[in-house]
Amino acid sequence: MGKKTVRIAIIGTGGMANFHAECYATTPGCKLVAAADVDLPRARAFADKHKIPVAFGSVSELLKSAEFDGVSIVTPDAFHAPISLQCLKAGKHVLCEKPLALSHADAGKMTAAAGRAGVINMVNFSYRDWPVTQAVAKLVQSGKIGEIRHVEASYLQAWLASKVWGDWRTSPGWLWRLSSKHGSKGVLGDVGVHIVDFATFPVGPLASVSCRLKTFDKAPGNRIGEYPLDANDSAILTVEFQNGALGVIHTTRWCGGHANRLFLKIAGTKGTVEIDSDRGVNAYRICDGPNLDKGVWRDVTVPDVPNMYRRFVKSIQTGKQDQPDFARGAEVQKVLDACFVSDAKGRPVKL
Repeated sequence: MGKKTVRIAIIGTGGMANFHAECYATTPGCKLVAAADVDLPRARAFADKHKIPVAFGSVSELLKSAEFDGVSIVTPDAFHAPISLQCLKAGKHVLCEKPLALSHADAGKMTAAAGRAGVINMVNFSYRDWPVTQAVAKLVQSGKIGEIRHVEASYLQAWLASKVWGDWRTSPGWLWRLSSKHGSKGVLGDVGVHIVDFATFPVGPLASVSCRLKTFDKAPGNRIGEYPLDANDSAILTVEFQNGALGVIHTTRWCGGHANRLFLKIAGTKGTVEIDSDRGVNAYRICDGPNLDKGVWRDVTVPDVPNMYRRFVKSIQTGKQDQPDFARGAEVQKVLDACFVSDAKGRPVKL
């Protein structure tokens, strides 16, 4: 295709959309040309803030009236699938926020539609942007720590237990994440999707999962205004990987002191490697080689890598699909679906 200026439109102009806009603004070879939101005044304010030329009150109007190459979809989860399908049908490249969809079936439809359209498609597993994530994946896949035996992964947030990100009780931006009526799949769908990708990206796919979900009381009648607070707050997964390794993956919004902490420990026959985002995202710890018998760890610093937005733009420019694509998003969604089945039936589910 050759390098060209890639024109990007942002669909959904809430809080996370600001981060998308800021990242595109520092990405060479692209230009933000339009924004769309069902709340047109909010879309216009967002466009003004980020110096975007035009704003629209619907995706249909955006597709009808604006000239652009690709979109970032930054809407609540329930709208990811229908909006992606609408844009794919129009031949637009799509970067969609996670989770890709609310079900594996919908994610599969999105993957198939992207294939038919022949366009670049990516899901925003944003922790792939961390240098340490990419470095550890390469290290594990190279066989340096041997055959994998055990995996420990967690994603801990504190915003239900504290006001580290403000008072969730008074903010629709947080309340919808607690309400299945508003399309939320709870902590499992919101950030569990990240930790599942985080754990399986280096180690490989899962063979089975056993999951326990829990929703805790948070308000009188578990409702605040129009928001029933019924989506899960904590999730614990015990898993077996296809390579035979066992693992525990867990996530919660109730862990005070950890605003946004991801942790991953991968133990193999020749060593163990560890990522702890509270210690930084440009270094990992490893115990291997002569240090293995001594139980001594060493720190390894790694260089920066291009973020998702730069890789999305580059993929559009070159026509070469980068990862994670919609197929990967669908693979992770299959795990989430199995978690809900496992919790409901009280038994492990094969994948």
